[in-house]
Amino acid sequence: MKLRYTPQQIRCLAAEEEDSPYHDVYMNFKSLDNHIFIIGSLHSMLGPTAAMLKWLNKDIKINYIMTDGGSLPIYFSNTVKLLKRKNLIEKTITIGHAFGGDLECTNIYTGLIAAKEILKGNVTIITMGPGIVGTGTKYGFSGIEQGQIIDAVNTLGGNPIIIPRISFKDARERHIGISHHTRTVLSEIAKTSGKVIIPILDEYKLNIINGQIENLNIDKKHEIIYEEGNNIIDAMNNFDLAITTMGRGYEEDREFFLTLGAVGNYVAKVLK
Repeated sequence: MKLRYTPQQIRCLAAEEEDSPYHDVYMNFKSLDNHIFIIGSLHSMLGPTAAMLKWLNKDIKINYIMTDGGSLPIYFSNTVKLLKRKNLIEKTITIGHAFGGDLECTNIYTGLIAAKEILKGNVTIITMGPGIVGTGTKYGFSGIEQGQIIDAVNTLGGNPIIIPRISFKDARERHIGISHHTRTVLSEIAKTSGKVIIPILDEYKLNIINGQIENLNIDKKHEIIYEEGNNIIDAMNNFDLAITTMGRGYEEDREFFLTLGAVGNYVAKVLK
């Protein structure tokens, strides 16, 4: 059951259940074998990241895990519909109380196993659905799940690639440079390490980002990788994607999108 013990509760067949044709997959599971999981914190990170990977290599097979940190019905995501129609993502998994994916799973761990063992793509992108919850407090935001997902990927033997939330156009100071959301996740919430991809920016902006990393010793826990991301706009234009984040498009919030380009460039190199 999802939306359990509410008037709207719905019955779903979870991939790992005994009645599922995939039950034996879970019973025989050993390891994620370094499968690449790109872990974001906003739904708006999904489209550009997928477009970047497909633009660089049309044969990459990308699947998507939608968590229950935002919208619960995947149907509410116009982005998912668009990406499927353009063949930018293959299949979807909804975990927790999120529902409506090609596969349903009980939690992030069984979702990770489904992505690698059942859907068998090259890369899996993980973000919540539309509509992050934020309260303006240090720990009061649904994107805090990013830290728990990093740990889950490591626990099962996967390769976590972390998308930091970066902006220099947000009106709220706490989100300038690396957002306080990402800083909290990387410095306190995640107990294991991952690869954090930082776009190559001008010296002034990189100094701000590097200062944030050094002040919280994030580079002592995680591997910081600097990568070019400027070709993200070419990838988005190639697939006619007009994705926005917090109402801002590429021209209004370039660093946000350059980060996604950098992630795509890095992952494409790893897959080679």
